[in-house]
Amino acid sequence: MKNLILLHGALGHSDLFKLYQEKLSVYFNIYTPLFSGHGNVDLDENGITIEKYTHELAEFIEKENIDDAYVFGHSMGGYVALCYASENPEKVHSIMTLGTKFNWSEEQALKESKMLNPDVIAEKIPKYANQLEIQHGSEWKQLLPAIAQMMISLGKNPPLKSQVLAAIKVPVQIMVGDQDNMVNIEESVEVFRTLPNSKLAILPDTKHPMEKVRPELLLNLMKDFWDLS
Repeated sequence: MKNLILLHGALGHSDLFKLYQEKLSVYFNIYTPLFSGHGNVDLDENGITIEKYTHELAEFIEKENIDDAYVFGHSMGGYVALCYASENPEKVHSIMTLGTKFNWSEEQALKESKMLNPDVIAEKIPKYANQLEIQHGSEWKQLLPAIAQMMISLGKNPPLKSQVLAAIKVPVQIMVGDQDNMVNIEESVEVFRTLPNSKLAILPDTKHPMEKVRPELLLNLMKDFWDLS
């Protein structure tokens, strides 16, 4: 069978893919790796960078002996998938990204990172804080500032510059929700136009979080892009 890797976003978790695993397992062997700092995977003492996560994906694919990988990446997971494809095109069949932010600037990164203060989240959004603790354990308060630093690093030197994207030849479908407050449609369109072998889908009435995406809508897009019947 074909191999599908489902990549979660920053502060996400592979548990969010359970329904998709169930529906897609008739077509694929499905893999749902966790990036370091997420779930039960320890946070590296040297912190987090996109380059580190790309290396983690490369190690996972090598360990599992996966060739010709089909990849879906939500948010940061999509960014990592494209970084990996730019370095290892022979290992990737195709990629779908959803809600992936491409337009990183220092100003944007600082703005986003300020929203990741664990003490503020615990006080102002206790329900979300509880969810983070359930998914990532007591380390969640260390994970947030590490993700914030990754964003700042992205703002200073984003790896997916236009010349890198233009060299990615594998088929890619860029997807974004029309109600996404983190990723705007314009940056998604710009990347779609830069990638040489790409498609674009704008999901109606869809917000950024993976748990807010309507499964049937996304599954139908996956079946269409990957010609599953």
